[in-house]
Amino acid sequence: MTEASVLQALQQLIDVVAQLRSPEGGCPWDLEQTPQTLIPYVIEEAYEVVDAIRSEDKDAIAEELGDLLLQVVLQAQIASETDQFSLKEVAQGITQKLIRRHPHVFADVQVQNAAEVHQNWEQIKAAEKGETTADAHFLSRKLTRYARTLPPLMGGMKISQKAAAAGFEWENVEGVWEKFSEELAEFKEALEHKDQAEQEAELGDLLFTLINIARWYDLDPSEALHGTNDRFIQRLSKMETVADRPLSDYTLDELETLWQQAKARLAKER
Repeated sequence: MTEASVLQALQQLIDVVAQLRSPEGGCPWDLEQTPQTLIPYVIEEAYEVVDAIRSEDKDAIAEELGDLLLQVVLQAQIASETDQFSLKEVAQGITQKLIRRHPHVFADVQVQNAAEVHQNWEQIKAAEKGETTADAHFLSRKLTRYARTLPPLMGGMKISQKAAAAGFEWENVEGVWEKFSEELAEFKEALEHKDQAEQEAELGDLLFTLINIARWYDLDPSEALHGTNDRFIQRLSKMETVADRPLSDYTLDELETLWQQAKARLAKER
C-alpha cells in the first residue's frame, strides 16, 4: 500500500463525512448531531475496538477501528463548521506532541530504558500543561484527571497504584483484607439504616478496597469483570439451548439445575 493510496482513502472519508453534514443533500440524522450527542458513540466505538482486539479477528479490528476513526473525523467536521478547528489541526497537534514527548527519538536526549522514557514523558507533559515542578508534586491533580477521564474500575486501579507509589499503602496484604472486612460491615450497616446516598458511598468504599486487593495480587479488575460478564452470558446461552420454555417460566430450583448443567457443559468444551 502506497502513501498516496492511504491519503486518498482518508480524503475520501473526509469528503463523505462532509457531504453527510452538508445542508444541501446531507443526512438529516448526521445534521442533527452535536459533539455532545456523539459522546455515547465515541465511548461505544472505543469499547468495540477493544473487544475486536481481544478477539484477534483482523477483519473485525479493521472494521471497528474504522468506526472509531469516523467519530474522530465527524467531531473535527462539526468543529470546522464553526471555525473552531479542523482535522488538520487534530493531526498536526498529535504529531507535534509525539515529537515533543520523544526527544530520545527526534532530538539528542539519551535514555537507558523504558522507565526513563516514561519519566521524561511525564515531565514534558507537566510542562505542556503549564505546571511548575512544585505543581507536578500535587498527587491530587493527577488523581483527579484519572477519576474524570477513565472508566470507574480502570480509574480506581490507576488511583490506587499512584497513591500506593506515593506512600499511601498498607504494610502487608493482611491489612487490606482487614480494611475489606471493615468496609463490608459498614456497607451492610448502611443498607439497613442509611439513605441511598450513604449506601452508594459505602458501596464505593467497598469496591475501592476490592480494587486494592486486586492490585496487591497483580490482578486487573476490569479484565476480571469482563471475563465474568462473558461467562455469565455463555452459561445463560447454554441454558436457553436446552430449555423447553422461557426461562421466566422455570422455578428458582429448576434454573439452578440448568445453570449447573450449563457450567458443566462449558467446562467440557474447553
